[in-house]
Amino acid sequence: MLLPIPFSFYYQSGDHWALLLSAAATATVGAALYLLTDLNRTLRAREGFAIVTFGWVAFSTFGSLPYLLHGAIPSFTDAFFETMSGFTTTGATILTDIEAMPHGLLFWRSLTHWLGGMGIIVLSLAILPFLGVGGMQLFKAEVPGPVADKLTPRITETAKILWGVYMLLSAVEAVLLLLGGMTLFDALCHTFGTMATGGYST
Repeated sequence: MLLPIPFSFYYQSGDHWALLLSAAATATVGAALYLLTDLNRTLRAREGFAIVTFGWVAFSTFGSLPYLLHGAIPSFTDAFFETMSGFTTTGATILTDIEAMPHGLLFWRSLTHWLGGMGIIVLSLAILPFLGVGGMQLFKAEVPGPVADKLTPRITETAKILWGVYMLLSAVEAVLLLLGGMTLFDALCHTFGTMATGGYST
């Protein structure tokens, strides 16, 4: 939620405070949950599925905060739908006038696409080991089937490789769009939408 703030200041769209408050609220709740978590406990398959399910709901709920706090999308249902659509790369939207949205929120909207394109849970798998949390059950819940079993020995390394390739391809596309005449803002937003195959635009 902090990444869109420079664009908010640059375009003077006035949504930086909504992004800052949302980031602070998300970080506070996340830190509290981390402190209350028993890191020595081994996750079972059932718990892995539960965490993935509630994880999507939690990500979308907190991801809705910038829209709600700014007032660009005053309805929680609409804000939740827009955010969930972004994270799941569905591409559906409740917005009728995209260009009227503040630049910071537009960037956040596109960023939800990009994060969801590779999978938020897969991203978490690359980070959780640093927090002392195992990730195999989460991966099986996010990517079911025989593929998950084949990747069991090196799940964290696999997640890091996938995200590395994803970021590299995204960087290449953004540079090509810049060379094609797009502004940095539009190049990044369109990169997020196309790499995630979701279709969000500016």
